[in-house]
Amino acid sequence: VQLQASGGGLVQAGGSLRLSCARSGGTLSIYAVGWFRQAPGKEREFVAAISWSGAASYYEDSVKGRFTISRDNAQNTVYLQMNSLKPEDTAVYYCAAVKYGLGSTSRVPYDYWGQGTQVTVSS
Repeated sequence: VQLQASGGGLVQAGGSLRLSCARSGGTLSIYAVGWFRQAPGKEREFVAAISWSGAASYYEDSVKGRFTISRDNAQNTVYLQMNSLKPEDTAVYYCAAVKYGLGSTSRVPYDYWGQGTQVTVSS
């Protein structure tokens, strides 16, 4: 399973970005997908996750109300809409997937990881 994370970039504080996690060569519809981020010198941390069915989603407290995770099975893609961005959101964002997952906030259950996309929020 190969995942491609994209959509990162440089944005001013208060701005928005939409990240995409796509799978090539197969369906993503039966995989739970999580987004994690890693800032320089810090551990990789959970951001958001969505169950394979799309019925459940989870968010890290600092992004609740600002970020929204969603999936479009027709496009074989999971999105992370990020609004009201803050400088502390600056990090490399990774997507990860696990088959028939319910959406975990831990890195452990995820079997497949994308390469990461850089998000930089300037103040």
